Amino acid sequence: MQSTGQQKLLSALCHGSIFFSATLVSIGIPIVILLITDDWVIKDNAREALNFHINLYVYALLGGLLFITVVGIPIAFIIWGGLAICSWLLPILAIVKVLDRPSQPYRYPFILRLL
Repeated sequence: MQSTGQQKLLSALCHGSIFFSATLVSIGIPIVILLITDDWVIKDNAREALNFHINLYVYALLGGLLFITVVGIPIAFIIWGGLAICSWLLPILAIVKVLDRPSQPYRYPFILRLL
C-alpha cells in the first residue's frame, strides 16, 4: 500500500495525462503507472484513465466515419464538440475527486470499461 500522498499524485497524474498531449504520451503515462505500482487504488485509476482515453479515440473515429457521409456531417460535429468538452471537464473532475478522496478510485460516467 502506497502513502496517501503517492496515491493522490499517481492517480491525479493518470487522469491528468490527457492534458499532456493527444498522442501516445497521454496513454503511455497510465500504462507505465499501471505496470509499476502495486496499489489497487492507483491501478484502478490508471485502468479508468486508459478506458476514458480509448473511449475518446473510438468516439472520435465514429465521428470521423460519420463525417464521410453527407448526412452524418452535423452529427459528427455534435460528437466532436461533445468530445472536446468531455475531454476537458471530466478529467478535471476526476483529478478533483481523486485529490479529495485518495482511497477511492474515480469512475468516469458513460464509458465502456474495456480493461
